[in-house]
Amino acid sequence: MIPYKQFHKTTEALLPAAVTRQSESRRKGAEGRMPALFRNEKIQILTVALGTAVAGEFKINPVPGDLFRIGLGGSAFLLFLLLMNRLPFIRAGIWTAVTVIIFRILLDLILRPTGFDLIDRIQVHTSGGLYYLTFSIGMYLIQGQIERMNLLLLGVLATCIDFSSNTIEMICRWMLTGSEISNPATWMYIIVVAAIRGFFMTGLYSSIAVSQIRALSLEQNKRMEQMLSVSSGLYGEVFYLRKSMDTIEHVTSSSYRLYMDLKREGLIDFSQRQLSITQEIHEVKKDSQRIAAGLLKLFDHDAQSLLSLSEIMDYAIRGNRKYAMMLNKQVVFSAHLQQDYLTSDYIPLLTLLNNLLANAIEALDKSGSIELRIEQQSDWTVLTVADSGKGIPERDREMIFEPGFTTKFAQGGSAATGIGLSHVHDIVVSLGGSIRLCESQEHASWATAFRVELPTDSLKRG
Repeated sequence: MIPYKQFHKTTEALLPAAVTRQSESRRKGAEGRMPALFRNEKIQILTVALGTAVAGEFKINPVPGDLFRIGLGGSAFLLFLLLMNRLPFIRAGIWTAVTVIIFRILLDLILRPTGFDLIDRIQVHTSGGLYYLTFSIGMYLIQGQIERMNLLLLGVLATCIDFSSNTIEMICRWMLTGSEISNPATWMYIIVVAAIRGFFMTGLYSSIAVSQIRALSLEQNKRMEQMLSVSSGLYGEVFYLRKSMDTIEHVTSSSYRLYMDLKREGLIDFSQRQLSITQEIHEVKKDSQRIAAGLLKLFDHDAQSLLSLSEIMDYAIRGNRKYAMMLNKQVVFSAHLQQDYLTSDYIPLLTLLNNLLANAIEALDKSGSIELRIEQQSDWTVLTVADSGKGIPERDREMIFEPGFTTKFAQGGSAATGIGLSHVHDIVVSLGGSIRLCESQEHASWATAFRVELPTDSLKRG
């Protein structure tokens, strides 16, 4: 047996159809949570440029007496590009390079105004801007693969791009200012820093991405739960409607036969009135057919995904736990699953489980226990819903699956609405199974227990 808490999983892990759309939904979901202003591409590029320029001032100088620096600017720029991988990287690199050069020149003017030489400052800081331009070109070459790339490989490539960009900066600085670049210790230092920065930022990006995925997964799971709740309720109503259409068809045929009988008897006036009634019944039938056709369009069988029994169990219990809270009842749910498999018949399964569980909740006083058990017995999947409520009197046990029978009445005396056990019985029969009320000796610890047997092969094929 698998305890309830152990088989609880997210929708992402068990919905093959949904998994194929995960990447796009994550991106759209993340964009949807951004402020409207920040979704503007120009604002994003400006944020990258200014953020990188400011972060670059937190630095160390590996070459004594030289302005060549290794700072947080490279780390910030890499993280920005990883998180905003829909930006045009080269354009972002150009703007960042220009912003960094201007920002550093302005800092020199503010902090060291004496002897300030604009041409000299441009020469000194151009190599720093070139680093970011080179870095953006390197990232552009792998931009389309970032979301699908192995994390270790992404760290290696980020390290290589960082080292290459530092190399270009060092060569440019040597050509413009005569900076020293022949010290092996300096190059070793650059390699180590590039590796640490590349792997650390890649790991940080991965952590942020995982957090976003978890948030989106919770949101998608909530929406899926709401959709399944509506679908299972709608399925029950469609089942009602189909039965009503069968009844209307039978009434229409009987009414037309009565018209023919009256006509043969020469009762022209009565026969015409009966024909008019038959036509009105036929119009009701056509309207019902149109409504049923519209409702059935909501069930897209071609794009139907699969749910596992564990997920169906989980959704049913979570939805009915909320129902119990709404009724101010303290209910302890327990669930046991013997064998798990996927099925496309999750809507009818959810419909019958939701209604059996809802009936069990309503049978309790202020508190109680409910057990949902799914087992494999030979070629059958057996679902059992048991509760510790008031139980069903012996005089009612033979009638509980009869249409229109109910033991629940509202305060005003009217019968409670709901799909009813007769329609739960019809859904079970439509799946090729059977349902019965268990005898007291079969589940001695429970007041009421319903046992549903469904063919396993049919459920697996859907």
